[in-house]
Amino acid sequence: MKAAMNTSSYSSEAERWAALEQRDREADGVFYYGVRSTGVYCRPSCAARPALRCNVSFHDSCADAERAGFRPCLRCKPDQPALAERHAQMIAQACRLIDASEELPNLDSLAAASSMSRFHFHRIFKAHTGITPKAYAAARRAERVKAGLAQAPSVTEAIYAAGFNSSARFYATSGQVLGMTPKKYRAGGSGATIRFAIGACSLGAILVGATDKGICSILLGDDPEQLARDLQDRFPQAELRGAEAGFEQTIAKVIGLVEAPALGLDLPLDVRGTAFQQRVWQALRAIPCGATVSYAELAARVGVPDGARAVAGACAANPVAVAIPCHRVVRHDGSISGYRWGVERKQALLERERDAN
Repeated sequence: MKAAMNTSSYSSEAERWAALEQRDREADGVFYYGVRSTGVYCRPSCAARPALRCNVSFHDSCADAERAGFRPCLRCKPDQPALAERHAQMIAQACRLIDASEELPNLDSLAAASSMSRFHFHRIFKAHTGITPKAYAAARRAERVKAGLAQAPSVTEAIYAAGFNSSARFYATSGQVLGMTPKKYRAGGSGATIRFAIGACSLGAILVGATDKGICSILLGDDPEQLARDLQDRFPQAELRGAEAGFEQTIAKVIGLVEAPALGLDLPLDVRGTAFQQRVWQALRAIPCGATVSYAELAARVGVPDGARAVAGACAANPVAVAIPCHRVVRHDGSISGYRWGVERKQALLERERDAN
């Protein structure tokens, strides 16, 4: 992908013309261009037929373009909020409508409320949120169940209060929603067993936790006690078993992965998340050691080309550092962005992967 120009890069007419030829969305709002042959002015990203250079003039604002005698383009609507912003507002409104409804509004009513066709609304919603309206509604109901389990008199009441019209439907997916049975979740993980160990690696302290299905947590930090508290806070009533002799081999393999990422990890993972998060995590594991991708590129790989923000959220929710290599995702210009376990650790991981190749 091309690196985005910064605002100062659009100061000359040559740079503005280059942005116009590329339909550079980064230039939208920085300047506008008027077309003398049509009498309209547009955003640089406008999809209208390219104008001849001799007919184009550049303007710093809509007001400047209109004072020069141009009227707004009916296609890109430069005098209104950007299309992406308008879409974001519509999707935010649809999300509020879903949140306020006990049952999922049908797709036709959501599309009508957004003044879009059924197909267009579905596509735009998924592009902005990374998931379908149905999946969003399911996730919101799951959140209500989680909150309700801590307050409602019974599991059944929490399920119905969250909008599920049958307990059987909820129980069929409760493992994915909660990571355990509702009763165990309600008890803060009571009955669940998580083996864990804390060690030291070149990046600081490291905690590895695992269920009987596989590794469920890899945490990095400076304070070993804080890492243990982070694990305990998630499941306060789970049985945490530390320092088992057999488990030391597991943490040794994970530390080996941190020190030499090219070796890979041949241990199973037990990570739970939404369907979208799982897609992102799977795509992350397909990025070769030593390579990087941008958030936009990763979004395109999971089928949501406009979902860079949603992809970034899925990366931030990654529960297993390094094993799911979210550190291999960078900004569009190649610079290092935020990392759950510290930007310095992200930089160190990328450097040692480059050195290994």
